[in-house]
Amino acid sequence: MRTVKDVEAYLGALGRAIQPIEDDPDTFVLHSGSGAIAIALRVNTPIVLARVDVGEAPAAGSEPAFLQALLEANATSLLHTSFGISGGRVVLSGALRLENLDFNELEAMIDEIDVAIGRDVPQLFAVHKRASLPPTGVESQLKGS
Repeated sequence: MRTVKDVEAYLGALGRAIQPIEDDPDTFVLHSGSGAIAIALRVNTPIVLARVDVGEAPAAGSEPAFLQALLEANATSLLHTSFGISGGRVVLSGALRLENLDFNELEAMIDEIDVAIGRDVPQLFAVHKRASLPPTGVESQLKGS
């Protein structure tokens, strides 16, 4: 069975700076490939959860094209993660089973997050006709999960 230490070692092997959260030793912060967006990664046995706050969701009534683009991105370009809306925010999240987690699985999920941030997020917010970068902190990214 894999542990938090295994996940931490895998993250280190990815060659990215990781920051543990002082109050929560099961949660780590790493940054997207561009370094601009924080990725929260939490070991919550029996899963490893990754979550990114992408930006503010469109106001009610103005979102049909945005929601269609969100669902199309989920259906056509994402395998390990998916977009959703939580607490009025657009999030990108993924989960893997901790029990038999291997380095390649975790790397694939993190790489997909990087690609989605670079490719899909700009397209989503272009549909909504505004850009919205998420906050750099991750204090609320894993709440409610």
